[in-house]
Amino acid sequence: MKKNFVSLKAFSGVVLGVVLSLASCHTGYEVVKIEGDRLAVDSTWDSQVPPEAVALLAPYKAKVDSAMGQVLGTAAVSMDRARPESPLSNLVADVLREAATVVLGRPADMGLVNIGGIRNSLTRGPITMGNAYEILPFENALCVLTLRGDVMRQLFENIAARGGEGVSGVRLEISREGKLLNAWVGGRPLEDEKRYTVATVDYLAEGNDGLRALPKAEERVCPPGQTLRSLFIRYVEAKAKAGQEVSARMEGRIVVK
Repeated sequence: MKKNFVSLKAFSGVVLGVVLSLASCHTGYEVVKIEGDRLAVDSTWDSQVPPEAVALLAPYKAKVDSAMGQVLGTAAVSMDRARPESPLSNLVADVLREAATVVLGRPADMGLVNIGGIRNSLTRGPITMGNAYEILPFENALCVLTLRGDVMRQLFENIAARGGEGVSGVRLEISREGKLLNAWVGGRPLEDEKRYTVATVDYLAEGNDGLRALPKAEERVCPPGQTLRSLFIRYVEAKAKAGQEVSARMEGRIVVK
């Protein structure tokens, strides 16, 4: 009897392994038994790395470590992400809203980022290239949308239902049950007949993460080469060049009543 290890796939740090027991027959092999198990992918595997593999990867690891260690700027305070509002989500949403200038010639009326797209916190002190990749690991790209006010209201209802997201340029009052109570854009009450611009990422522009109003946009422009991570990196570098630290704070952008 011959055993073949035929399937490996990782799910949240767990490898699923399947062993097939094959018995020979006149036409080849047939499956007579299937065995499965879960193997935790953790530090216990570090001691089992072949020295040859370590040596082979060493020069590449050195280059990656050097690149990721590059200092881009400095954070004045530690920032984290959370609903309904947080300093780090405010910062990233601000970066998106300002980035719309490449399309509109001015900042968008609103910046929007999903909390789930921000994958790490930012610690006070040097901001490295590695930090940028840890915080924004996805290749999400800038998209600038134009929405009617009534569709904008639907977007705010989507955000309220999720308990908040990262926003810039707007102020929302929502209930504990996830209902939209009041909305302001640029300090003015939302108007259903007016057109508004929203700077977000392509993932959300497709209606993902429950933001179903966004695909109803009248216009959509996604300039090439403008990933959210690259925009964040340029923002931090520009602050450093101007002799400024990166900072953000709670401002009551989304208030639960």
